[in-house]
Amino acid sequence: MLEKSSNPVFSKSTFAPSLSSTQQGVMTLQGTINKSIILLLTIIVSASLTWNMVQQGNASVGGLMMGGLILGFITAMVTIFKKEWAGITAPIYAVFEGLFLGGVSAFVEAAFFASKEPGVASTSNGIVFNAVALTFGVFLLMLLLYRNQIIKPTQKFMMGVAAATGAIFLLYLVNMIMGFFGASMPFLHSNGPLGIGISLVIVVVAALNLIIDFKNIEDAVAQGAPKYMEWFGAFGLMVTLVWLYLEILRLVALLTGRD
Repeated sequence: MLEKSSNPVFSKSTFAPSLSSTQQGVMTLQGTINKSIILLLTIIVSASLTWNMVQQGNASVGGLMMGGLILGFITAMVTIFKKEWAGITAPIYAVFEGLFLGGVSAFVEAAFFASKEPGVASTSNGIVFNAVALTFGVFLLMLLLYRNQIIKPTQKFMMGVAAATGAIFLLYLVNMIMGFFGASMPFLHSNGPLGIGISLVIVVVAALNLIIDFKNIEDAVAQGAPKYMEWFGAFGLMVTLVWLYLEILRLVALLTGRD
């Protein structure tokens, strides 16, 4: 039975309408893994484009980044409401999201490298590499904890993660609205103990969402979801991974800023 998920992609009814057998075959775990790898590679290739544009000082990268962010969000919404289109929309989402992530990553890297005084060794050089490595490390750790049932996705666990994720979303939403009026929540951007502590908590919550994603994918496979749901399952996993990466990048940036 599919449990409650804090990831909007994996809602309780996500797979329910599609559990009847189809002539296209059924969803498999290996198929979902393969499609997750395809989407991840698509994001990486797409991100390399805007990354290189920033490195070369191309002025048009800002528009490409914003286009990627907006179109990625729209494509994600289409995928959520039209799951049967996931085979087409999920790769498109990966392309758009990669354009945004590559630009953001390059700007963060450049900003911290430039902030160091000439002649002083920069500990921020490689900040993106550290964030990427930590993201994959956390992913593998969560997978290990899930497979060995060290962390069990019980109903209470899922409700707790869902509540924490909702609180984080609300926090970011309020901060965004305040930004329209020239204000913000200083502790969200502070590299002091409070700011770093909040950032670390958010990273933990994002990581715990992976446990729920694993559970929902495994349940869908067990219930014989249609073949196209492999793309949808892979898409949902990418949504969580992208969020996790951005939060880890932010945390690493805050920690680096203390040097």
